Amino acid sequence: MNTKLMRIGMLLACSFIWVGCTEKKTTKNAPVVTKQQPNIIYILTDDLGYGDIAAFNTQGKIKTPHIDQLASEGMKFTDAHSPSAVCSPTRYGIITGRYSWRSPMKSGVLTGKSKALISKNRTTVASLLQKGGYHTAFIGKWHLGWNWAQKDSTNFGGEGWNAEDFDNLDFEKNVTHSPNDLGFDYAYGHAGSLDMAPYVYVENGKITAKVDHITENKEKYSWWRKGYTAADFVHEEVTPHFFKKAMSYVNERAQAKKPFFMYLALPSPHTPILPTKEWQGKSKLNPYADFVMMVDDYVGQLVKAVDAAGLTENTLIVFTSDNGCSPEADFTVLGEKGHNPSGMYRGHKADIYEAGHRVPYIMKWPGHIAPNSVSHQTICQTDFMATCADIIGVPLASNEGVDSFSLLPLFNKNSATTYQREATVHHSINGSFAIRKGDYKLIFCPGSGGWSYPKPGKDDMTGLPKFQLYNLKADPAEKNNIYDAHPEIVTELTALMASYIENGRSTPGSKQKNAPLHLDGSEWQQINPIVSQ
Repeated sequence: MNTKLMRIGMLLACSFIWVGCTEKKTTKNAPVVTKQQPNIIYILTDDLGYGDIAAFNTQGKIKTPHIDQLASEGMKFTDAHSPSAVCSPTRYGIITGRYSWRSPMKSGVLTGKSKALISKNRTTVASLLQKGGYHTAFIGKWHLGWNWAQKDSTNFGGEGWNAEDFDNLDFEKNVTHSPNDLGFDYAYGHAGSLDMAPYVYVENGKITAKVDHITENKEKYSWWRKGYTAADFVHEEVTPHFFKKAMSYVNERAQAKKPFFMYLALPSPHTPILPTKEWQGKSKLNPYADFVMMVDDYVGQLVKAVDAAGLTENTLIVFTSDNGCSPEADFTVLGEKGHNPSGMYRGHKADIYEAGHRVPYIMKWPGHIAPNSVSHQTICQTDFMATCADIIGVPLASNEGVDSFSLLPLFNKNSATTYQREATVHHSINGSFAIRKGDYKLIFCPGSGGWSYPKPGKDDMTGLPKFQLYNLKADPAEKNNIYDAHPEIVTELTALMASYIENGRSTPGSKQKNAPLHLDGSEWQQINPIVSQ
């Protein structure tokens, strides 16, 4: 066997623990010069497909005029990716500028009970912007864990998938290791997805109302798991409530002298799919499409609130989704009516295929981003941190934003600097990997790595190649696996993936520390066979 490949195999099979360095590094681009730093609003939808927004899918059947308007007033990114095909790891990547598989979370998602994932010592976008003089706010779905008080500290109980797993939580006491400990001056939201108990709002660490009943819904589309519920928590009202909180925050900060950053992390259109009465049936497709239209309308209301507050000219608005559309949207019914939430792309949420992690991405910043502009550059949501650092002129330390590249050069075609991302790593719900460089995407597993066919652990993959290589320019739907035809590309991309693991980063800089792998190396087993052939 080729000795170089043997070395790569050893790298990928082992845990890579490197001591992080804290020396400073400056970002590649000079900060934008403005009379005052821009306000920044980051709108993150949940399980919204690339093909669900008309601006990204002209064949789609869902009307999204307000999000389309946002795209026409700014830049549309057609090749943007979430760092993971599921919720929690993507949110980790956005907030830290670091791939989540470098953390203890190697696969899956957290629950509403999970302990805090992000260390208090790790820089987040919020703490970075705080350093730059910003007031920072989180509103919405957190899904990155915080620490609930317990009646018996010696018995944590279950993981949080079952109703009884929450019996030991003490809802009379504050939560700790919350968003407030990670750079947010103000934090208001719920712990996990809207179908994950407990169903309570937490504001700056304090539960806002007495937890006094248990709810459950088993209906198609609108289901949620059985669990403890607070007196002020009504599932159908959560999405409107978060938008109203966001608009109130904008109005409050309009009177302040310092800039603000608001991270509005929506729980929608993820399950439970709950369009309010006025939106039910509006799409003439199904409840999911109604829900998307409702979210679109509220986005329009939020943008109008920014306008009314006189903040438009000095506000950067980012709009995106945390991963692809979930099959809970009912692709069959939507397909019968001519709509595909994944657009032209293969798969859906949870998958290593494109529709699992290719997401709509829009940035509007008057005076800095030209209206009706389009970027076809491959970008990742982890790039948000380096972009913010560039905007405010705060240099990143060597252990900050290790997978983040500033997007500022893409705003100006005449920029003297260039966007620095070499390649992008994709990650599915079961921990399968892919790496994308240029037109080529190498997938280190034989199937979807998620929920679509061929599904690992369910579908027969006998006879399938161990890995997949696609030329996305020639084959965006990933129909033609050219793995056997291009061993030189396979070798190159495998080595690049190994270097990103070994170095603890994909940006230039000193080697960093990744969280250990499982002792049996199971998180990386899908990569190892390539070096044993």
